[in-house]
Amino acid sequence: MTQGLDESLFDDPAVRQLIELSVEEDLGEEGDVTSRVVPPGARCRAEVVYREGGVAAGLPLAERVLKRIEPEARFERLVADGQRLPAGGVAARIEGPARGVLAAERLLLNFLQRLSGVATATRRFVDAIGELPAQLLDTRKTTPGWRALEKYAVRAGGGANHRMGLYDQVLIKDNHLVVHGGESAVAEVVALARREAPADTPVEVEVTTLQGALAAARAGADIVLLDNFSPDRLRETVDRVRADARERGVDPPRLEASGGIEQDTVRRVAEAGVDRISTGWVTHSAPALDIALEFRELE
Repeated sequence: MTQGLDESLFDDPAVRQLIELSVEEDLGEEGDVTSRVVPPGARCRAEVVYREGGVAAGLPLAERVLKRIEPEARFERLVADGQRLPAGGVAARIEGPARGVLAAERLLLNFLQRLSGVATATRRFVDAIGELPAQLLDTRKTTPGWRALEKYAVRAGGGANHRMGLYDQVLIKDNHLVVHGGESAVAEVVALARREAPADTPVEVEVTTLQGALAAARAGADIVLLDNFSPDRLRETVDRVRADARERGVDPPRLEASGGIEQDTVRRVAEAGVDRISTGWVTHSAPALDIALEFRELE
């Protein structure tokens, strides 16, 4: 899992390619035909304004989008990604040729609105968990091509990343177990994963019952994912798995809750004592934040 806010992400070839695709999609071969009404030498000053309160995410990306379309423009960040802004807060100032800034306006806002929306949704979940030790995680339910960016936004909002892809962690889900006959085959499948996956790859098992959780823990899973458990069932299962580990004289696996978790339910899930809570909501359903580029008169 990759944590922290490393700005080098925005220079990754995949992100640069996404910027190029977005520019091609919006400007086509003719460019911004509307901005031809603006005098060629006109300059502008503008502010990136958060019309609703939220968490900033994607400002370095917005700057790169602007410079890709208008290299002569200047982008001054006033806040850092991960910082909260009130409604009306100004995140950045832009100055440069008016035609180029207008051509970049929608693209840079699209990236900012989406990523700030994910960061803001994540922060609301994290705030709901509050002082409880459970860690808020995302999932792979991300927009195709945007995964690294959306997972960055989750980190900006105070959450953490689950696996980045199928390549960096084993997650044995219900359909994998069905192939082997169900949860009764957990020990067999965990052993198989240990043999087949690269050395030191974390092994997680998704279960839907208390007995499945005990079996996964006894089989040596690093993480046991308790899928769609009610808070009461979660608490019982957490207590039983940890008690069983104590009786066996071993460390318990990390226990993760997932399935239908939303902002109004995440606190009760955390109170059940799990170590981790994963939710796809923060990436697949987070609303875009209302952000605008507002022009100001030149002094």
